[in-house]
Amino acid sequence: MTITQESGAAAVTGSLSQETARWRAWAADTGPADRAAAEEGVRLAYRDAGLPEPERVIWAGSPREGVTLVRQGTDFGASVREAVRNAPWAAERGRMYEELGAAGWSRRWSQTGGALWDTTQALVDRIRAGLLDELAPGDPAARTEIRLVLLDALLGQHDAPWLAALHTEGAALEGPARVCRSAGWWWPFEKVAVVCERPIALHRDEAGRLDHGDGPALEFPDGFALCAWRGMPVSRAFLEELRTLTAERIREEENAELRRVMLEYYGYDRYLADSGAKPLHRDDTGTLWRIELDDDEPVVMVEVLNSTPEPDGTHRTYWLRVPPATRTAREGVAWTFGLGAEVYEPLKET
Repeated sequence: MTITQESGAAAVTGSLSQETARWRAWAADTGPADRAAAEEGVRLAYRDAGLPEPERVIWAGSPREGVTLVRQGTDFGASVREAVRNAPWAAERGRMYEELGAAGWSRRWSQTGGALWDTTQALVDRIRAGLLDELAPGDPAARTEIRLVLLDALLGQHDAPWLAALHTEGAALEGPARVCRSAGWWWPFEKVAVVCERPIALHRDEAGRLDHGDGPALEFPDGFALCAWRGMPVSRAFLEELRTLTAERIREEENAELRRVMLEYYGYDRYLADSGAKPLHRDDTGTLWRIELDDDEPVVMVEVLNSTPEPDGTHRTYWLRVPPATRTAREGVAWTFGLGAEVYEPLKET
């Protein structure tokens, strides 16, 4: 059998895609850490860096507890992050860059770490922000100290993007790779390594943003949690209030961003009905509605009746949000197709 250059390249791409999918799964893994595997990964990382193994491995229930332990740890010794992580990662990247060339490295990153980067980094940034808000609200000095602690952390499962690009079986990064597959964030010091559990719950929307309307979107076993609605941070109390929303409560909300969350949860169509809104325009394409909101742009929607009947013979109603400047239902429906009303009309009639 003859293997062409094209088929060989396709095989490499397919292999990378499969491997990247595994790293993606590890990055999003929830449930108890595999502590034995993670601790062996930590010790291997020290040995590969030419360092004595840590005297102790201390487990934390979340990055919050991990930060607290590091801040209180007076007998941990100096950080060895440079030797355990930075130096071997830089060496491996340099080796791959020399082997693959600039274009080859760019392709590898795009197929591996680049495919995981945005979603994973957004989660990391959100955790860091949540830690600062919870551990040092309104305390600039403490916030600076915590930021420095966070910079010393290896990210365990959230190091997946770089490990997907750099790790090869049995190479210098095998230790950090084992921790990634088995646990959460960790801090390496001369005498002690602090390792965190993984989350017990992670909820995201189709865009990869933290999103959950019935509780924390991200939660760790020690209770550290982040609540969010389609990526927007919200409080647990706010989520609980969503279950008892009324149109009047939505109108009274002064924070425009929170009011948008309320509207999305409550449903624009339901809000229109419950708030006594009146139609702005009707034509053969549907009905245009407009909701005026204080300190925010109005919500303008087109109510459209599906021409294709459901199995039971009924016709389903759809609500399409359109730009505030929309003046007719036809213009709104046309906009959803990326067309002007004058172009949409003959297409509609054909």
